[in-house]
Amino acid sequence: MTVNVVDVGPHQVSRSVEVDAPAAELYAMAADPRRHHELDGSGTVRDNIKVPAELVVGSKFSTHMKMYGLPYRITSTVTALDPNELVEWRHPLGHRWRWEFESLSPTRTRVTETFDYSRAGAIKKALKYYERTGFRKANAAGIEATLAKLRDRYAGQ
Repeated sequence: MTVNVVDVGPHQVSRSVEVDAPAAELYAMAADPRRHHELDGSGTVRDNIKVPAELVVGSKFSTHMKMYGLPYRITSTVTALDPNELVEWRHPLGHRWRWEFESLSPTRTRVTETFDYSRAGAIKKALKYYERTGFRKANAAGIEATLAKLRDRYAGQ
């Protein structure tokens, strides 16, 4: 099964895949920032520095990252949580990462990951930045790799 493009509107990159695992199990991984490195197919996510015991809307978590060979740290804010269905966080510049889990059966889930930069900082400048620097294309490739890795992790179980 392939990773599918999802049309969610302008200034967003979204892909989905069906995974042979329960929605609750997949949600638990995405809702725990300490496990984000297990999901990441882009090679940018490292370990977490600061994570609350339990995420709620408004929680902040800090993560070590590495992009283009340069290490950095980012602190994100949880913006949406719906147990076993949705988790979303916002980066300081305003873009958001969203994970949605649609239970197709007790053991199969459609997982959709979205990079949403439609509400990023000083919007006109941010939109140009994301388009001109190739972040849209790079994030599409990263999402595809992430979802393929997640699908393959549960294949044949």
